[in-house]
Amino acid sequence: MKKELLAPAGDFETLKQAIHNGCDAVYLGGKKFGARKFATNFDNDEMIKAIQYCHLYGVKIYVTVNTVIFDSEVDECLDYLTFLHQHGVDAVIMQDLGMITLVRQVLPNLDIHVSTQAHTHNLEQIRLLESLGVTRVVVAREMSLEEIQKLDTKLEIEAFIHGALCVCYSGQCLFSSLLLNRSGNRGECAGICRLPFTLLEDGKEIKTEGKYLLSPKEFNTTNHIKELLESNITSFKIEGRMKSPTTIGYITRLYRMLIDHYEKGEEVVLTKEEQEKLMVLFNRGFTDGYLFHSSGKQMMNILSPNHIGIEIGKVIQVTPKRIRIQLEKELNQGDGIRFLEEEQGMNVNFLYDLKGNLISGAKPKEIIEMDNKVGITTCCTVRKTVDSKFLKELENYPKKKIPVTISITAKLGKPLWIELSDFNHKVSISEDCIQKATGNGTSKERILEQLSKLGDSVFSLKESNLEIDSSIFIPISKLNEIRKKLVEELTIMRENEKKEVIINEKPTILKKEEDDKIRITALVRNEEQLKACLEEKIDTIYVTKESLYQKYSSYPNIYLRLDRVMNNHPNREQEKLLVGETGSLWKYRTSCLLVSDYYLNVTNSYFIDYLRNLGISNITLSIENSMETILKIVKKVGNQGLEVLVYGKVEAMIMKYCPLKMLVNHDKSPCKICQNGKRYELRDRNGELYPLLQEKELTHLFYYRNIMLEKEISKLKEMGICRYRFEFFEENSKEIKSILKKYKTILL
Repeated sequence: MKKELLAPAGDFETLKQAIHNGCDAVYLGGKKFGARKFATNFDNDEMIKAIQYCHLYGVKIYVTVNTVIFDSEVDECLDYLTFLHQHGVDAVIMQDLGMITLVRQVLPNLDIHVSTQAHTHNLEQIRLLESLGVTRVVVAREMSLEEIQKLDTKLEIEAFIHGALCVCYSGQCLFSSLLLNRSGNRGECAGICRLPFTLLEDGKEIKTEGKYLLSPKEFNTTNHIKELLESNITSFKIEGRMKSPTTIGYITRLYRMLIDHYEKGEEVVLTKEEQEKLMVLFNRGFTDGYLFHSSGKQMMNILSPNHIGIEIGKVIQVTPKRIRIQLEKELNQGDGIRFLEEEQGMNVNFLYDLKGNLISGAKPKEIIEMDNKVGITTCCTVRKTVDSKFLKELENYPKKKIPVTISITAKLGKPLWIELSDFNHKVSISEDCIQKATGNGTSKERILEQLSKLGDSVFSLKESNLEIDSSIFIPISKLNEIRKKLVEELTIMRENEKKEVIINEKPTILKKEEDDKIRITALVRNEEQLKACLEEKIDTIYVTKESLYQKYSSYPNIYLRLDRVMNNHPNREQEKLLVGETGSLWKYRTSCLLVSDYYLNVTNSYFIDYLRNLGISNITLSIENSMETILKIVKKVGNQGLEVLVYGKVEAMIMKYCPLKMLVNHDKSPCKICQNGKRYELRDRNGELYPLLQEKELTHLFYYRNIMLEKEISKLKEMGICRYRFEFFEENSKEIKSILKKYKTILL
């Protein structure tokens, strides 16, 4: 299967840059329901133009509809998906399993790609997605190439190969939502991972080289294109709907070049100049990513969360008015620079030689001066972050041309027949306009010359098939007219290419299941907490450790909370499980008694309906639901089995990256820092403390305070919610009993 180069487009200019620099497909978002809410994005009129523009150039277009959806948005979202389908999008990218099941019923002929927000990282999840009838899955960025290679599936596999990385598993990050009420699952991520933090050990600060302890480098696989092209990955995805048109254009151009070189059997490496140009456009330091086993300092840049460009020299003298720099690379007026250690940046408006004369630019090894507009005080490293000359080059990109064949039959006594073909589509015109020449006539060469004048169109002539009599005359104006019509018809045909649109009625009746018995559930992390909950006669108790579960598994109300990152699924029979990833839902749906956790991001009735049909009777709602969205769900599908977290310290992030190994053990292996009995926390700029737990090579970062919905209990009871979750972190037996007593007086 031909490999696809997939580029992002945050606006129309970026779309053009991606197409004309060689992508096979683009992905973009509308004004709603996309996981990049703060990109410019496309309104409906722009979307129609984007679809036509992509199809004109033979490029596929995928639209992100990959946020979680609330019940109040279902109809609007479905209308939008119908609009996209009717106008010919090649696929939509979705996260919400409830909406996916609904779309499969209503729009059965619309291709669905499952977003990386769906947290797909194991084969059982793939099996569930196969059952839903999707066509492609975007795998988690934490997967290695070897793990991806083991995915035995007929689904197309899409994987990121370049761009920004999330430090948390995508779709599993609640940090921005908890801290600022800006949900990453709703396209509103505030980038909390790019902010400064301090690491504490038993309350004491650990000195670190930098302060951006959660900030990954920029993903870059240009050194691994051969391995990628020989893998089972179908589509190679560039991240960057928030990046500039020129940045996306150049990144696309480089990967196109590397792919083409590989297919021709040529060397697939970038030159030093190409690497430096890539660095100056955008980088936070480059990493091969988890795809190629990077970790620790290979993965993270704790010195700076921003674009750091390329080093061009050193400050050798600084005064309050002037900065003197020894250059190692070219610098020009209009460039942007960053003083790395002082974290200050500026545009180069005025550049001086050592005599104080204004100059437009300087070459390597020269010493220059500039005004100290940003107030730096030290002799620090200078990095170029904007190359004005290079940007101007990138703004003037060559336009892509579509090769076509012209076939002409011009026989005396028969109509003139001309066909224009792009090898997939054909348009033709037949007209009775051939006359016998009385003089020199219209030669074969002249006819072909006129019809080959494709000029400003998107087409360029590749082949011609001619059957032309001599001694004939055809008016040149007629040839021009026919050429223009053929170009217009082929253009329209390409722009409006789309598959069959089938629209079924939306199912109007969802099964409504009711309950009227209040139940209290609790999650515990040790035996003391478990015993306290048993003494308090908690209805259902979830334990986080397998050993503790096995010790108490004979109790009918004791469940094991499975990990939400599962690289394999051992066989389990007749067990009681709290599951937080879709692979476990699929694997254990018939063999075990399951409760679904809030990490599945359940926010609408259709997701609940899907889970109930799968055999999951107890369903924990996403903590990102508001009182209003919970009420709408209950009204639609009833309250049976719906669980709401009302107290507890929740995980803001789950990470493959381990700050303890990198910052405390300095990336040495083996590492047992997390077993030393000490308490580790991250402290933010406001002094809030976020506990860190390391388990099974994953880092769990907890929110600094507990969720406490004590004041919301009466509202939840009025709505009909009957299952109330408590999650205990470090509370002792006495504290647990006190908390439960306080809430029980309201609940029971």
